[in-house]
Amino acid sequence: MNKTFSAILVLVVVILGGYFLFKNSAQAPSDQALNPTASATEESKIIVYSETGYTPAALAVKVGDTVVFKNESAKNMWPASAMHPTHTAYSGTTLSEHCPDIENNAFDACQGIVPGESWSFTFEKIGEWKYHDHLTPSYFGKITVE
Repeated sequence: MNKTFSAILVLVVVILGGYFLFKNSAQAPSDQALNPTASATEESKIIVYSETGYTPAALAVKVGDTVVFKNESAKNMWPASAMHPTHTAYSGTTLSEHCPDIENNAFDACQGIVPGESWSFTFEKIGEWKYHDHLTPSYFGKITVE
């Protein structure tokens, strides 16, 4: 009888312990809940280029934020300000006037970015900035800078 009682007691303790362990972990606030911009901000500043285009195609950022364009496709990408083929929307200068963009202020990679690599640009102007892939102009998106 003592062995049965001890076994039942151990079983009850394990079940109750498991219940409270899972209950507390489900209710514990995550880092995301405490600071919703902590990790989401970094993720939201990345635009992935794939075989189907840019994702996300629309992105909102703050002045001074840097957006990273990651090439996860099998071909080169060339992110650039609208309109194709001149790329004048962000800088007001044409492709031939601002490339190579040594100071990185024209929102134009000025060259193909190979698969697996990335290119980044820091937005210093408020507005809606449309962009495209210079090598596949049917792939495009928009970045809203607040």
